[in-house]
Amino acid sequence: MAVTRRALLVSGTAAAAAALGVAACTASGEEGEAGAVVDVVADFGAKGDGRTDDTEAFRRAYRHAVSRVSGGVGRTVIDVPPGAYLLRGPGALLDGNEPSRKANGLRFRGAGKRITELVFQPEKGGEGADAFLCRNDNMWANLAFEGMTFRSATPGASFFLSYSEGQAQDYRFSACEWTGEWTYGLALDGTNTNSEMRWDACRVGGAYRKAFLYSGLSRRSRAKGRQGQQDQFLNYWFTDMKVEYEWGNFLEFPYGGSITCRGGSYIVTGRRPDAAYGGASTFFRFPRAEHKDSVQRFHAQDIRFEIRDPRVRVIDCDWDDGTVHFSDCDDTSNAFKDFSAGVAAHRYRVGPRGPLVRYSMCRLVGRHRYETQGRDTGAPPLARYDMCAFRSRPQEDFADVRSGDGLETPVRFVDCVGP
Repeated sequence: MAVTRRALLVSGTAAAAAALGVAACTASGEEGEAGAVVDVVADFGAKGDGRTDDTEAFRRAYRHAVSRVSGGVGRTVIDVPPGAYLLRGPGALLDGNEPSRKANGLRFRGAGKRITELVFQPEKGGEGADAFLCRNDNMWANLAFEGMTFRSATPGASFFLSYSEGQAQDYRFSACEWTGEWTYGLALDGTNTNSEMRWDACRVGGAYRKAFLYSGLSRRSRAKGRQGQQDQFLNYWFTDMKVEYEWGNFLEFPYGGSITCRGGSYIVTGRRPDAAYGGASTFFRFPRAEHKDSVQRFHAQDIRFEIRDPRVRVIDCDWDDGTVHFSDCDDTSNAFKDFSAGVAAHRYRVGPRGPLVRYSMCRLVGRHRYETQGRDTGAPPLARYDMCAFRSRPQEDFADVRSGDGLETPVRFVDCVGP
């Protein structure tokens, strides 16, 4: 049987290639090590026609990447050309279920959002309904996904399950998009790390039964004596995002987190189909109070929030320590509508130590709600507004403070202007 040049190079038979007078290069024609860059269509038989199940082709591409791990380093780029790739099998894109073979470095490279589309359609019911397109079971660090759209064609499927006890970390998504109805986008689990993750110029569309990014799926651990320890979610960066989804939560961190969101537009376009899971869609939901030091930090900067529904919340925070900072943000695009004065899209439950809340150079609609507990008489303010503009209410009526102890308002205003 004739051996094609591409198959020869993917197999890594450089000596045979030299005997045939073929330069040692990657399968895609780029200079470099044989098999370092592969193509799911040309090398593994994917169709990309939106009808053929390409699960096995992607699994072969992944197994090829695993076979090239050497000294704990992965050295493979998997190219996914233009097309719509139907994937019915859970773990079809990434099935890191080999914790004994830990690796650093794997890259998936598409042709661009909506140019390269991966359609995840596991069987309905049973395992399929709770299936994840990607699974990393403490095997991979340094994963990159570029220029792809991920679409859930089975409502309730999930994109990525990442379990870590120190290995799973350092993910990057560049110019990617999510559409369809998911339960989770990225669900984090384990007892350590799952940190250093970045999203750049991505679009988060679709809908989320739980959240796009959720920290702390369970409290399981294989490590002896570490059951229940799940407070090491550090360093998540979202830059120049287009967050425009129908319903659900964007970021939910029950187990704390250090999170930075810079630039972009954030919009919830619809309503949950029922009152399940809290009813209100929330961009930033931090529902538990106590966490380890350094994992109660949130910063939002240069973001335009469009509040189309008075029930949508920008932030719902129960932290009892740490910091929350909004800088140069604007949620007043619908301030002209009748419901704007009654909007309470920012809610905090503050204790004696915080969190410390600050808004600087922001334009804000409605009122902000503070529920206080356990504060001493004469305690300093825990929230501060610097040079902010209030569109719906005057400064003296902006903070809705609900306190059972009758103490002073924990809010200070500096050089702010009213409507």
